[in-house]
Amino acid sequence: MDKDLSSIQEARDLASAAYDAWQKWRTASQVEVDRVCAAMAEAGYHASERLGRLAVEETGYGIPAHKKIKNEFGSRVVWESIRDVKTVGVIRHDPDRRLYEIAWPMGVIVALVPSTNPTSTAFFKVLSAVKARNAIVVAPHPAAVRCTCDATQTMAQAAESAGAPKGLISCMTQVSLPGTQELMTHRRTALILATGGSPMVRAAHSTGKPAYGVGPGNVPVYVDRSADIEKAARYIVASKAFDNSTICATEQAVIADRPIASRLADLMRAEGAYFTNEQETEALRRTVFNPDGSMNTALVGKSADYVAGFAGFQIPRGTRILVTPLTRVGKEEPLSHEKLTTVLAWYVVDGWEEGCDTSIALIETGGRGHTQIIYATDERVIMAFGLEKPVFRILVNTMGTLGAIGYTSGVAPSMTLGSGGVGGAITGDNITVTHLLNVKRLAYETIAPPPEAFAPGEPAQGPSPAEVERLVRQVLDEILQKKNPF
Repeated sequence: MDKDLSSIQEARDLASAAYDAWQKWRTASQVEVDRVCAAMAEAGYHASERLGRLAVEETGYGIPAHKKIKNEFGSRVVWESIRDVKTVGVIRHDPDRRLYEIAWPMGVIVALVPSTNPTSTAFFKVLSAVKARNAIVVAPHPAAVRCTCDATQTMAQAAESAGAPKGLISCMTQVSLPGTQELMTHRRTALILATGGSPMVRAAHSTGKPAYGVGPGNVPVYVDRSADIEKAARYIVASKAFDNSTICATEQAVIADRPIASRLADLMRAEGAYFTNEQETEALRRTVFNPDGSMNTALVGKSADYVAGFAGFQIPRGTRILVTPLTRVGKEEPLSHEKLTTVLAWYVVDGWEEGCDTSIALIETGGRGHTQIIYATDERVIMAFGLEKPVFRILVNTMGTLGAIGYTSGVAPSMTLGSGGVGGAITGDNITVTHLLNVKRLAYETIAPPPEAFAPGEPAQGPSPAEVERLVRQVLDEILQKKNPF
């Protein structure tokens, strides 16, 4: 059979099987749900190292040890964050308002998973969906089918062993655009959970199905004169180098306040940053991006040494990231855009106001609604950034990579980060289990209706039919008289 036809048929079969399994799972008790999810989380956690290696082997992106950390996050840390969330029956009761809120599952969820974080994202989405009593079908990126399906199957086997119905969790193995489109538009699909590049997200939103679609970021990090400069340097380099910059919330540009810029640069060099000269920066412009402005996928998730070699220049041993000093932002400067590799832009500004303007310019260049980072101790400056930036995660004195996903901050642990209306998404939240269920409301009367609600209606006051007829005739006569030329 033709590959596209095979993919379409597989999508139909998986969606139908998921719906049949969901018919059983939607009646599960909270105890059953939590037992299954706990088993899945443990299975994913113990497979984290193996799947991290497999993801790098298959995609060529990132670092196995860092993939392992993300897998542990997507399994155990995510589970710990949602374990105590009630998702069955009455989940809240307000006795004063006489209101009961009752959880109700969505149904079959289709999860689009990117190649940059193929196993950790699969873990997170499967756990969150099943905790909300949904079924889920995972659609991998074509470059990450084997590792994504392995991660999904790890969770499916653990779930079935713990009592979940077969078919509740599945993954497409024959991936094609027509097949994924068929899965998203299938009559049994209730919701699409899309994480990845802009074309994927646009496709999810264009199906006519409800969708949580989150796309790229272009995260600026402003370092204020009041900041702990040593911490900022250590964190920025480590975060940008983490998994070779394959998380969408990774730092993309440093905006250094002029009084501390030189010191920050020296400290970043000590952490493994290499600042490029003009010729090297130009070489990166030509190689990191294609002529049409898209990123060169050959450099996604690659080490600094690999990127520099590809661009044609040498760097010192131990270099972790490449830093490109820039002065422009926008279309005319390719390196001011998102770079899913170990290349970081560098700007110097005079004061936090200019830092604020440069941050907004970078966000508008790509990644509206996503994330901003600030290193400062001046609370006035911190709050100004929080109030003014058109993003929904403003991280303070922490890594972008791990802070935005909720590993080192108080936001909800998630591998799907909403960009809100300004970024073309339905929410600016970190997607979690509460986004994957509906809430019914059982509402008792709290205030008696007004007496007028029961009284017979009074007849409308107005002219009688005879009076209406007289007025109509009068108006018609006046019109005819005006049109009479004599």
